[in-house]
Amino acid sequence: MGHQLFLFACTMALLASYSSLVSAEVVGHSFHIPNSAKRMLACLVERFVAENEADSIPEPEKIDDGVLKNLDIEGSIDYGLTVTGLAGKDFGGMYAVKPLAVIRPAGADDVARVIRQALHSPTLTVAARGNGHSINGQAMAHHGLVIDMKSLGDNNRIDVNVSAMYADVGGGALWADVLKRCVLGYGLAPISWTDYLDLTVGGTLSNAGVSGQAFRYGPQTSTVTELEVVTGNGERTVCSNSQNSELFFSVLGGLGQFGIITRARVMLQPAPDMVRWIRVVYSEFDEFTRDAELLVMSPESFDYVEGFVFVNSDDPVNGWPSVPLDSNHSFDPTQLPTNTGPVLYCLEVALHYHNHDHPTTVNMMVEKLLARLRFIEHLRFEADMTYMDFLLRVKRVEQMARDNGIWDAPHPWLNMFVSKRDIGTFNRIVFQNILKDGINGPMLTYPLIRSKWNNRSSVVLPKGEIFYLVALLRFSHAHPKESEINEMVAQNQEILQTCINNGFDFKLYLPHYKSTEEWKKHFGDQWGRFVERKSQFDPKAVLAPGQKIFTRNHQR
Repeated sequence: MGHQLFLFACTMALLASYSSLVSAEVVGHSFHIPNSAKRMLACLVERFVAENEADSIPEPEKIDDGVLKNLDIEGSIDYGLTVTGLAGKDFGGMYAVKPLAVIRPAGADDVARVIRQALHSPTLTVAARGNGHSINGQAMAHHGLVIDMKSLGDNNRIDVNVSAMYADVGGGALWADVLKRCVLGYGLAPISWTDYLDLTVGGTLSNAGVSGQAFRYGPQTSTVTELEVVTGNGERTVCSNSQNSELFFSVLGGLGQFGIITRARVMLQPAPDMVRWIRVVYSEFDEFTRDAELLVMSPESFDYVEGFVFVNSDDPVNGWPSVPLDSNHSFDPTQLPTNTGPVLYCLEVALHYHNHDHPTTVNMMVEKLLARLRFIEHLRFEADMTYMDFLLRVKRVEQMARDNGIWDAPHPWLNMFVSKRDIGTFNRIVFQNILKDGINGPMLTYPLIRSKWNNRSSVVLPKGEIFYLVALLRFSHAHPKESEINEMVAQNQEILQTCINNGFDFKLYLPHYKSTEEWKKHFGDQWGRFVERKSQFDPKAVLAPGQKIFTRNHQR
């Protein structure tokens, strides 16, 4: 311990001696170390951390002395407990780890330097963290380096090419910022979204990026034409369908395993001015799925199609009151058939239009599309709003959740794709029985079209042209007991085991597994391709350790 305190004292003395040359900010015990002091400080701090925790760190995870000594970047390195503590948590709130340091890169070259330096260690790992919205610690690095992609200097550049209809965007930029820049500045917008837009571009492209436009345009991974990627070899590479295509498709949906996306070229289209947002209700799942599939397969349809399941009760969170779009509207349960079951179904659609469109024209189009559907006649809700307000609709929900303290509580979410073949049985066993009382949050389900997804990407899907997204977005109260969270997790496991026992064709979306055997089952016949891509682009398994697919010392 005396030697450890000596090292720490030397570190503090060195900070003091450089006070006339550099600035050291101490905010909640977080040390921001400017570049001129980094080389000398990095080795001392690293040795202090490693030795101070020597008794608690398993042998393979100890960091070699001097690995960071020569790390010379334009950005910054933060070792403080406050900073590393934040990087060791995520939105799920169920996992916490302690990274060695947080890197705030000035640009893609900094990202490459960090990875190349990590390659000099036999154990050091690197995780790219966007807005920390993962659920199961996927963007964490235990005693590794976390790259804060939101601080990437290139994020400030959202370059719009009006004639070619694309935008070059930093990998750490938020989709909400991309929306505002493109719509307000140019009247253009990306063509596929996620429901929640405070996610980074690189983060969603590393998974898929799904919302109500995906039936028409595919996920966000299908709407980019070029990427700049820093691979696990530390190489900064531009790739596309025609240039370095294997890397391009590996990274899309690749769970961060092959490279860190530092720039993306996103396809644009003219942005509408307004949206007619509509919700209609069904008592029968077969009619709900028939209409949803009709809309997603028809050449003439709404611009957005989603759906959700809700409880047949007056529960303000899980039941009828969750359906109306306006506080002035109310749900009239007397309109429901007498034989209605424990849950109901809502089809949610939206039609884009422009300010110069005549209201009669908009109304006629809406009525024409709705005329084909079999919803309960008097349970229809609609509202008109600007395009940006519609896309940012979840932001309002977030603010309310933050005000109530539930945004920062644990979120044991479960997201999955279920084949059309099995979605009816899934409804009967899961929605109508296991989840008949709700989950204190949305239970989304709606169809997607397989042919809109590029099969060269790393995403794995159920078989068949139509499959369903099922997203169980649980919320708890502000200060839940551990037993309450464990109950939610156990219910998720029960649902997964039910799918396995019944032989359902399903895949986890935003997957999380703890063993190689489970990952092999997840990827199925694509596992070999996934491993080969890992061997090519990240052979030392430096990247994305939080996914728990490969270990740093894994030999292939």
